[in-house]
Amino acid sequence: MSPRLFGTNGIRGVVGQDMTVDLALRVGKATGSSLGPGPVALGRDPRTSGPMFRDAVVAGLLATGHDVVDAGMLPTPALQYFVRTGRFAGGVVVTASHNPAEFNGIKVVDAKGMEISRSEEEVIEARYFEERFSLADWKAVGHVREDHDAIRTYLDGIVAGVDAAAIRARKLRVVVDCGNGASCVTSPVLLSRLGCEVVSLNGHPDGGFPGRPPEPVRENLSTLLKLVRESKADLGVAHDGDADRAIFADERGEFVFGDRTLALVAREAVQAKGGTVVTPVSSSRCLEDVVRAAGGTVTYTMVGAPLVARAMYESGATFGGEENGGMIFPEHQFCRDGAMALAKVLEIVTRAGKPMSALLAELPAYSLHKTSVHYPPPERDAILARLKGLAKGLRVNDIDGVKVHYDDGWVLVRPSGTEPIFRIFAEAKTDARAKALAAEGEALLRRAMAG
Repeated sequence: MSPRLFGTNGIRGVVGQDMTVDLALRVGKATGSSLGPGPVALGRDPRTSGPMFRDAVVAGLLATGHDVVDAGMLPTPALQYFVRTGRFAGGVVVTASHNPAEFNGIKVVDAKGMEISRSEEEVIEARYFEERFSLADWKAVGHVREDHDAIRTYLDGIVAGVDAAAIRARKLRVVVDCGNGASCVTSPVLLSRLGCEVVSLNGHPDGGFPGRPPEPVRENLSTLLKLVRESKADLGVAHDGDADRAIFADERGEFVFGDRTLALVAREAVQAKGGTVVTPVSSSRCLEDVVRAAGGTVTYTMVGAPLVARAMYESGATFGGEENGGMIFPEHQFCRDGAMALAKVLEIVTRAGKPMSALLAELPAYSLHKTSVHYPPPERDAILARLKGLAKGLRVNDIDGVKVHYDDGWVLVRPSGTEPIFRIFAEAKTDARAKALAAEGEALLRRAMAG
């Protein structure tokens, strides 16, 4: 077994510590040695360290004989769409998504534009750690060229995937908080193409993220919520650093949790086409309630957008996504896509002829409580095994940690894929019950940790 290099969502770390130029160069060589023949597309988010890591990855890819097509600074899903609609062996994105400015990372996608599977990651990891690279001789090293059509191609695909004429006729006013991230070059343009009046916030790319942290959680979006109210907008939207997620505010300037928007879009998708919705075990019961009511079914996966996307691809699912604002539209592409999520929500609001708050009020309401507990890293698997043993006899789903179901809610205890903590999610109809279930989950975990 080779050591792990990839986490839940690519390779990430603090620049100069976990993420170094040497690592990026070796990842480029390992990736180029593992991909099939053909050019490789490459993009990045606006992080300050982005050009440095881009050049290192490019050097590794060129050394293995691949030509590289540099699509520049753009959202991760835009690069994935570029790969999917072009003729590429795969793609690489230099991004740390929602992590703070001191982080950077690398994502690898296959020729279909999907993040690579775990087995494909293991091939790259083996080559990386064993330094087993397929290097080209001097006559066969690759060449680099720039291509500035990726963003236009991506936006054309999104506009074609919604009822653009109806949205234009509605003339919605939308506040878009790009968070100084990659969506600065796409979402304001998309909104303009859809006939919206655009109120832009943090709309210039800046790898220091001066406007707000890249993670679009409620505590980081107070300016957006205030601006929606002050500008009397129809809704607001915020993206993370690489714009594969979208989090919304309704017309009252109220923060909308990602599981609510996920359920809203899932209901629309299943009412239109039927079928299955794929989501991780951490998603709200609200999603299953609305999907079943619309005549569909829900399939659960381990936590991680690449796992959801691959399960959707393999099963022919209608829709899928996560509770953090990541939505996957299979007719568009098999990855989270923040701009596509924005366009679909605009379409839903337009067709309904109702404000967003009224649409959300139609959905079942649950309270979610989250907490976490640190553990000694070497004991992870032993703790998890004991936890599963302690949960025997309860109504349990153990595909990712331990999820215990109750008549009035559930609690999930699972190890993080990126840090030495167990995450605890609990959901019920009331805040008090959700907190009580979280306490039960934590008590079970601490018994497992005690041995």
